[in-house]
Amino acid sequence: MFYREAGQFKTSYAADQAIFPIAQDRIVIGLFLIAAFVVPPAFASTYWFNAILLPLLIYSMAALGLNLLVGYCGQISLGTGAFMAVGAYSAYKLSTVYFPDLGLFFIFMMSGAVAAAVGVVFGLPSLRIKGFYLAVATLAAQFFLQWLFNKVPWFSNFHSSGTLESPPRSIFGSFAQPGGTLDFLSFLNPMVSSPNASPANKYIFALALVVLMALVAKNLVRGRVGRKWMAIRDMDIAAQLIGIRPLRTKLSAFATSSFYCGVAGAMMLFLYLNSAETTAFSITESFNVLFMVIIGGLGSILGSFLGAGFIVLMPIFLVNALPAIGIDIDVATRRHIELMLFGGLMIFFLIVEPHGLARLWQITKEKLRLWPFPH
Repeated sequence: MFYREAGQFKTSYAADQAIFPIAQDRIVIGLFLIAAFVVPPAFASTYWFNAILLPLLIYSMAALGLNLLVGYCGQISLGTGAFMAVGAYSAYKLSTVYFPDLGLFFIFMMSGAVAAAVGVVFGLPSLRIKGFYLAVATLAAQFFLQWLFNKVPWFSNFHSSGTLESPPRSIFGSFAQPGGTLDFLSFLNPMVSSPNASPANKYIFALALVVLMALVAKNLVRGRVGRKWMAIRDMDIAAQLIGIRPLRTKLSAFATSSFYCGVAGAMMLFLYLNSAETTAFSITESFNVLFMVIIGGLGSILGSFLGAGFIVLMPIFLVNALPAIGIDIDVATRRHIELMLFGGLMIFFLIVEPHGLARLWQITKEKLRLWPFPH
């Protein structure tokens, strides 16, 4: 069988602690990343970019953030949409008022930092409450922040309709243009935030950002910070007894999760929607991201991508598959079927496989490694 690790000896601690210790995994992931960066820009249509690839990357970023909080630290949150809104509004204000020449990469990082600060504020109750009560507290953050952005016109630059419109921006801003401080990066500085910007450029920038953030998340959960999160998740009293500070650990999880969600919200505004209102970050988005984490797999980086792919692709599958087999139904009925499938699959995974699609993939890999004698 081709999936074997026999003969692959580890002669150093670095090799033993590698993210992909099996050579076949490294080869497959490398080929997949090369294909992801090369094939869609060369062959994909505008529909694929706008309807599938960009939403998939944005929701993967949000699911990564929520999974760090819920899956690794065990803190329930229903305010993902609110933190995405904080990232979107922060990026809008930073790019239009305070730093009009700054590139989108730096704007996204700064908007993520603002969302992290807001997440710390709303994560303070986690020291005293947990479970259902913490979920209600984060739900209050969702409603409060959405109300705040609706009622305070300063956040939308006093726009009469309260709509956010992303200004044209490149990846590194004017500093990377010819004659600027970073002019050696000018060939890597295309326009990505504009209705007229190339969808391929938007996709490549979003993909690079998601790959970078996923690598950071993977190393976080493998290190000391991740071990603290998992200790709090498994038994917070025992974690406190061995010297882990619960408040600092929980707030770091809230901050990191909100950072990822804030970057996802900024990406949604600047790379996907280009024009949005507060309703674009409603509680529906919070539940959608939570569904992604549950179906994909709690406590799994891969599960965040699998869950996002499932939630994004399922509606498109229903739109095209049902008419293809001769079942012609209206849009409302199709939406009801979609919701029933989501609910049914959530119940199925919670009962049969609580660790979601990521666990099913892990079982498949284990059986391949042990074939023809799996046990």
